[in-house]
Amino acid sequence: MTSARGRRPRRSSGTERIFEDQGGRMWSAGRTITPRGGEAMLFTCISDPREPPRAVFFPSDIRLADVPADELRALLERAPKVGRL
Repeated sequence: MTSARGRRPRRSSGTERIFEDQGGRMWSAGRTITPRGGEAMLFTCISDPREPPRAVFFPSDIRLADVPADELRALLERAPKVGRL
């Protein structure tokens, strides 16, 4: 989900959520706009900066504030790592 220039995707304005994964690490979840203009959920590990960010499609009609922490953990598990193309 990086552009050809190696930049990370930008987060759109809106809500971010902080949650804990099954291993006890703290993560931030927030909406982002992909280089192609789509929407995704971007996960960033707060407690371990060595952990690469991850992203997964997330429908724009769902409010992040309404998503239970268990569902955020499930999304994180299936989200691929963001890397250079």
